[in-house]
Amino acid sequence: MARNIEIKARITDVQALLPVAAALADAPEPVLIHQDDSFFACANGRLKLRQFDDSRGELIHYHRADAQGPKLSDYVIVPTDQPAALREALQRAWGSAGRVIKRRWLLMAGATRIHLDEVQGLGHFLELEVVLRDDQTEAEGQAIAQQLLRQLGIGPQQLVSGAYVDLLQGRAA
Repeated sequence: MARNIEIKARITDVQALLPVAAALADAPEPVLIHQDDSFFACANGRLKLRQFDDSRGELIHYHRADAQGPKLSDYVIVPTDQPAALREALQRAWGSAGRVIKRRWLLMAGATRIHLDEVQGLGHFLELEVVLRDDQTEAEGQAIAQQLLRQLGIGPQQLVSGAYVDLLQGRAA
């Protein structure tokens, strides 16, 4: 099972934080990714289909607490080459629980994915995902996330709980 420590914060502007994040990253050039995430009704955790383009997507199931600050997430990712058809089948079977469209700038700092997100209808965010090795503890991952937050100049008042879909639906702060 894959695990990571995730943390999300509201930021003023992706472009303003990009040079700071690039200075911490293994490679200074971010990768721009367009993502269209469809969430489905799910009694156990969350289920979303992430579509990158017409022929590439990922079905992602995950468990994560909806709390501010670093939190453990365990997840399973299944690639698909038919995201539109899969979205239709899942919507018919489980019902839609929301949709999030964003532009994401991805940088890597060691095993940590630094995401700078421009979310349609919400604004700008930083998201860190510290990917944990099997022998790595949750506390070690949280320490890495906290150190990166300090280096990026992110204060505790900027942290948000929940997923983007929750923020769009007014269910999180």
